[in-house]
Amino acid sequence: MQTIELPLPDDFHVHLRQGPALASYAKTVSKEFGRILVMPNTVPPIASAKAILDYRAEIKSAVPELETLMTFKLNSKYTAMDLEQMKLAGAVAGKYYPAGVTTNSEDGVSDFESVLPVISEMEKLGLVLCVHGEEPSAFCLDREKEFIKRVEFLSAKFPKLKIVFEHLSTAAAVEAVLRLPQNVVATLTVHHLLQTLDDVVGGSLSPHHFCKPLPKRPEDREALRQAAFSGNPKFFFGSDSAPHEKEKKEGPCGAAGVYSAPVAVPLLIEIFERAYKLNKLPDFIGGFGADFYGIPRHKEIRKYGKEDWIVPQIVNGAVPLFAGKTLHWHKI
Repeated sequence: MQTIELPLPDDFHVHLRQGPALASYAKTVSKEFGRILVMPNTVPPIASAKAILDYRAEIKSAVPELETLMTFKLNSKYTAMDLEQMKLAGAVAGKYYPAGVTTNSEDGVSDFESVLPVISEMEKLGLVLCVHGEEPSAFCLDREKEFIKRVEFLSAKFPKLKIVFEHLSTAAAVEAVLRLPQNVVATLTVHHLLQTLDDVVGGSLSPHHFCKPLPKRPEDREALRQAAFSGNPKFFFGSDSAPHEKEKKEGPCGAAGVYSAPVAVPLLIEIFERAYKLNKLPDFIGGFGADFYGIPRHKEIRKYGKEDWIVPQIVNGAVPLFAGKTLHWHKI
């Protein structure tokens, strides 16, 4: 096969950061995706209707054609009116960050029960709850597994609440999403489909592969792949593309995040092609996520061709996934 046609891809988990670099990150994302769900862990966070409008306007000024779905950062202080106003401003989801678990999450949720009234109001308003599913107090490799009980609790307490268990990294989380009700779904990243912990620390330290949650064991990666290949609408693509300047990744306190946006779609084509599952890729990258969020699927088709190319060492000041390596698919 030398060409493949896919629906215009969606990415239901993207970090665009802020400041001067935002425009460059947004333009790169827009070359690969037609619609994105933008994460709110900026400094200060996206936590009000005004912040949502301002952040969206900043993105749109860089890339007017990019369809941006907005989120807000969950905290316990929101009133019902706050949530209504953020929804009117364009928010489709609130993001639950446990305190201190990843980049810019120091002001995240430290008291689980304190946010339950807010989540109850989100359920009434039809807002989606996206969760970074790691328990901060657990050992780093066990944090996702330990957070499963939180998702189970939320699913039982709020049966009409749509919940996205984001960027799964363990077989245990895949199993949990499969057995929980239909309102609980998950996003999968390209780097978790490719990597295990060996790719981060197995030989020398690879700071540009360091992310949260950490990649785990080969059997966890296999469970993630099988979920992606399954054609089950509970699993769809969210890159968690998280650019950091090269110096911030390679410094004494390396930032967590993999910059996958420039290469995510070509890599997904390769992964699905190797597994003889290319027929499952259109729904995974351009269907199931839109269905879950209750928005129309894109009708536009994008064509990709097979021709070797080398990933640049630097894109927008950050080191992309597979930097300097050869990929075999590209957008035509």
